[in-house]
Amino acid sequence: MTRLLVLVEGETEETFVNAVLAPHLHIFGYTDIGARLLGNARQRSRRGGTRGWSSARRDLEHHLRQDRAVTVALMADYYALPQSGPRAWPGRAASAGATAVETALRECIASRMGSGFDRGRFLPLVMMHEFEAMLFSDCEAFGTAIGRPDLIPGFQAVRDGFENPEDIDDSPETAPSKRIEALFPAYQKVLMGTLAALEIGLDRIRAECPHFRGWLERLEARAGNTP
Repeated sequence: MTRLLVLVEGETEETFVNAVLAPHLHIFGYTDIGARLLGNARQRSRRGGTRGWSSARRDLEHHLRQDRAVTVALMADYYALPQSGPRAWPGRAASAGATAVETALRECIASRMGSGFDRGRFLPLVMMHEFEAMLFSDCEAFGTAIGRPDLIPGFQAVRDGFENPEDIDDSPETAPSKRIEALFPAYQKVLMGTLAALEIGLDRIRAECPHFRGWLERLEARAGNTP
């Protein structure tokens, strides 16, 4: 029996895991898949957002120690991670990129869990930008899903400016969600982001987003079954 818990920073990612990722991974043999926001579940209005590493680490360690049969994954936004002070995340201060931070997170958790820890039980995904970047994987499906096919050319113009959707950003003012809101001020992040991801489909997202694809392949391999 293989169980998977994905800790996320916001409700959009939480819904994405439950609505899009979980049905796919069940095929590979996971018996139980769920998403949970980092933080205090009893204070939902204060949950979400990027927490300091010590808080996030305690969450991760709690779940890894509480259930030794569970694999814990993490979705985090590289540019939103604290870089300095007591809230800093491992590897972020060096600004070496998402892969370097993932490596630092794995090393930190492994060292704290002890020598007998199965490192494959912790699988972090640090996205260079935010979840919305993946919605540019198929601009036609994106516009169709949110009922605004007139926005497809605008979405495509953004996408065409980058090698792949995961690269979409120049500054905090031009993050993927900011670009979407500039074209569509009424954009509803959780609802419309989920509708778009469902319409685009996981196959298209993984084809267009190589860093996400690598993480998804690790999750698939962890289940141990080939559909």
